[in-house]
Amino acid sequence: MSDFGSLSFIASHPLAHRGLHDVSKGRPENSLAAFEAAIEHGYGIECDAHPSADGVAMVFHDDELARITGAEGAFRDRKAEDLLPLRLSGTKETIPRLSDLFSLVAGRVPIVLELKSIPSRDAGFAEVIGEAVRDYDGPLAIMSFDPFLLHDMQRVTAARPLGLTLEGNVTACHCHIAAIQRLGLDFASCRVADLPHFAPLFRHIAPNKPLICWTVRSQRQRETAERWSDQITFEGFLA
Repeated sequence: MSDFGSLSFIASHPLAHRGLHDVSKGRPENSLAAFEAAIEHGYGIECDAHPSADGVAMVFHDDELARITGAEGAFRDRKAEDLLPLRLSGTKETIPRLSDLFSLVAGRVPIVLELKSIPSRDAGFAEVIGEAVRDYDGPLAIMSFDPFLLHDMQRVTAARPLGLTLEGNVTACHCHIAAIQRLGLDFASCRVADLPHFAPLFRHIAPNKPLICWTVRSQRQRETAERWSDQITFEGFLA
């Protein structure tokens, strides 16, 4: 693995996608149980964040509640006190606050946190995350598909590495490269299928920055990832 200086932690461990989740074992995605299992296996943690309606940073992937909780409506329309009791995928696990994740991990493994952007609904999101991460004493990087949200994050926190999550064809990848250069981002996370056309562009403009990938679910994908990237984000197997 390349030496990326202070950014090395981003690619130092395989990243368990939304934690090491397995519903059959009571560990749904983005749950404290899934995060604890990742820690026990020595994996880093990739996870997702949304703000609640009252400005609490919460760990959750979808814009809507239904798929994971069975409840109706948009995640961001609920206050934290209404979100916290909701069960995940029929298990005893509930939606964690970002502070709950930080208390659990306590610096034991790296965290790569993806901010889930919703156009026209992200006002104040960066400030919520900036406040939540300010006192966390552990390896933490932040990424998003949304360059505008990353720009907002640059205003509120200079202490954490920021990266672009991305996918797309060659034309899209040139646009992503332009955004990475414009913002001076610290790393990138590329869809594994798009690595062959994105990785050479990224290595050219950022030879000393980490390139991770998502989401590896098969041996063939792992071989692609090992050829073109510095670390995998994975699910469905033990890396």
